[in-house]
Amino acid sequence: MPGMASAHSHAFQRVLRGRTQRRATQSGNFWSWRDQMFNLVAQLTPADVFDISRFAFCELAMSGVTAVGEFHYVHHDVGGRPYANRLEMSEAVLRAAHEAGIRMTLIRAAYFRAGYQQDLHEGQKRFCDATVDEVLRDVEALQADVGRRTTDVRIGLAAHSIRACQREQVRELAAYAKQHGLPFHMHVSEQRREDDECGSEYGLRPAQVLAEDGILDERFVAIHGTHLIQSEIEAMGHANATVCVCRTTERDLGDGTPNAAAMLQAGVRLCVGADSHAGSDAFEEVRAIELDDRSRTEKRIVAAEADALLKIATTNGYAAIGMTDLADQDEVHLRAEDASLAAISESLLNDAVMFGANVRAVDKVFVGGRMIVDRGRHVKYDEAFRGYKASLKRMRWL
Repeated sequence: MPGMASAHSHAFQRVLRGRTQRRATQSGNFWSWRDQMFNLVAQLTPADVFDISRFAFCELAMSGVTAVGEFHYVHHDVGGRPYANRLEMSEAVLRAAHEAGIRMTLIRAAYFRAGYQQDLHEGQKRFCDATVDEVLRDVEALQADVGRRTTDVRIGLAAHSIRACQREQVRELAAYAKQHGLPFHMHVSEQRREDDECGSEYGLRPAQVLAEDGILDERFVAIHGTHLIQSEIEAMGHANATVCVCRTTERDLGDGTPNAAAMLQAGVRLCVGADSHAGSDAFEEVRAIELDDRSRTEKRIVAAEADALLKIATTNGYAAIGMTDLADQDEVHLRAEDASLAAISESLLNDAVMFGANVRAVDKVFVGGRMIVDRGRHVKYDEAFRGYKASLKRMRWL
């Protein structure tokens, strides 16, 4: 089958898996979980970001992922001081992708504030830049560097969210992305509180702000879209925009359930992302689009059948991160004898893969002809695992 794309990733959050699931962690909702994430951010060094990201990417590869959109917003040192090399954190993530052998679009995220009339949390200072110009200079430097090094890496641009970027800043960032043909990503309506705060500031919901400002187009990718209303969904579809659904993370954080069926019916393109790496099963990530809609509606065959899900996982994901030209160059080989695929007819193979396969079925993974997974195991797994454990021990998370 074609390689799958995880179009939205925060690789450093892989550390949190299994560590925020008890009431004692005070992670009762997204906002309290976020405090736990900020505690992690405060400890990260560039070396940690490399080791954690490399392991996260190796794990994704073992589930059939060959390309990742890394929504990157940890830019600066503790306290918000830029590194002498402003791109040090970005370069750590890029090296991690290179070592894991996957393709990457580094989506440089802009972040300027905690939210409407809110003070910055100490952990957010590592995300923030003073001006849009600083963000765009970093994007230009990344593009120049990537252009000299590799064709496996692309650069994208993001406004983190309507709470982290003011309206005029989003407009300026979107205009730059449009001028330079870059993918433009943004968290949109993940949480109801986000919609409420946007209403308090602008009298509109986030997607309504984006539509009114002409930002929705074929390069725009809304991350989550969990609480989009019908008129917003229709505006996204009319603009040929994409929504990146991240069901394993959205379930983990209690975000809610998006109306995937309505999005597809309106012409919205869907893709998927591992987001917080709460799970790393690319098959589960994509089939959840349909299965969670079944739970939402109490019906079967609601949003998408297998062929559509396969396109969402592969072609749409590559397009969302600006890699349409590379979508047919990567392959995932599955074990026909694996129990999840056993005794299925050729005519139903896509159904069996999209609704039944799991990471155990993955045999080999090739990126541009290079084998990065063999017999279900990443070729650099042992090295990546050692580095991951070393970082956890240094930060006293292990």
